[in-house]
Amino acid sequence: MKNNKYQIIYQELTEKMDSNVYSAGEKLPSEHELMEMYDTSRETVRKALNKLSQNGFIQKVRGKGSIVLERDKFDFPISGLVSFKELAEKMGKPWDTEVHELSEVKASPELLTKLGEENLWKVVRSRKVDGESIILDTDYFIKSQVNHLNHDRCKSSIYAYLEEELGLVIAFADKEVTVEEATVKDQELLDLHGLGHVVVVKSIVHLDDASPFQFTESRHRLDKFRFVDFARRMK
Repeated sequence: MKNNKYQIIYQELTEKMDSNVYSAGEKLPSEHELMEMYDTSRETVRKALNKLSQNGFIQKVRGKGSIVLERDKFDFPISGLVSFKELAEKMGKPWDTEVHELSEVKASPELLTKLGEENLWKVVRSRKVDGESIILDTDYFIKSQVNHLNHDRCKSSIYAYLEEELGLVIAFADKEVTVEEATVKDQELLDLHGLGHVVVVKSIVHLDDASPFQFTESRHRLDKFRFVDFARRMK
């Protein structure tokens, strides 16, 4: 019965977290309080709490207790190449894109090194999910590869235009992931709610002939994404 009891505690606490009886950032009742609530032993309570911790529901903090974690995060595949539209549709949540800039620019020395071409498109977009701006994308495309962009294509999906209309084959990307302090522009265009840092993903994207055609800097709200990958130990 003791083994079943910890499962009951686990199930009831997960249901309460899912229904926001215990919201993200709040503390669960203490071990002693849970022992009284469920008329059970400390060992059984700890077993339930350990399972909650292992499954990402809580973080046990010494001296503070069990803190409920934010679990409404979107899995962002580091090793994959997906457009925001594809990612958003997979989320199953209402989404939108706001285009802040679409212009023709000359490459800076840094961009010239990355892309090898001087004439570029620059596109700045903020990405919204559930009405909140959580990604700020700045993209540079080589004009000789991407011959025409307009506001509608930028708002919908540039990748759909490139693949379906231009027939380009997008193959792979070199990616760099860092955590940086939020800039003034981040504060203006993202709904950061006081968060001081963002996750920055910089990518050089290549076509199937290995030629680069895009550099992107994607700045993500820290609490909304979980960056995932598959890793195998190599010897």
